Amino acid sequence: MRKCAINAVALLFSVIFTVGYHCRAQNSQPTEYQIKAAFIYNFARFVDWPTQAFTDASSPLIIGVLGKNDFGSSLKETIDGKTIRGHPLEFKLFPSLARVANCQVLFISTSEKNHLSKIISTLRTTSILTVGETDDFVARGGMIRLRIVDDKVRFDINNSAAKSAGLTISSKLLTLAIDVR
Repeated sequence: MRKCAINAVALLFSVIFTVGYHCRAQNSQPTEYQIKAAFIYNFARFVDWPTQAFTDASSPLIIGVLGKNDFGSSLKETIDGKTIRGHPLEFKLFPSLARVANCQVLFISTSEKNHLSKIISTLRTTSILTVGETDDFVARGGMIRLRIVDDKVRFDINNSAAKSAGLTISSKLLTLAIDVR
């Protein structure tokens, strides 16, 4: 039964990714950051936030980037016009940690790796799903680390950090992670 659930979620990720990018350019492959944008969108679909993470039931679910935006327009384009559980998705760039507010998903760019400990420590008591790609991201308290394995985007999850922040990561997503802490 577990194998069936894993296959179903993997199929869901691949269908959403394929449908999202099939219409763009039929002769070109998606870039690494277009794929990572699709992963971040799907992470948001498989996480539950406490009610106090939103101003009200129809407040936007904000997906932001802290630091250098390696996504270009990919992340914004991926989430434009979509909703999750009644929350319209909104993209924001945050030039500094002091400006991060009312955000539910925060991608912490590798440009911030020298400040990662401070960022994670500051966000630890918030209900923000932290996503990054630095080597020690989950070991240092980040929640989801995107990484490349055999030329494919994969991810690790620090479920303990997510639970401490009041977030619930779906068991379907947990089964797809390479490493769960």
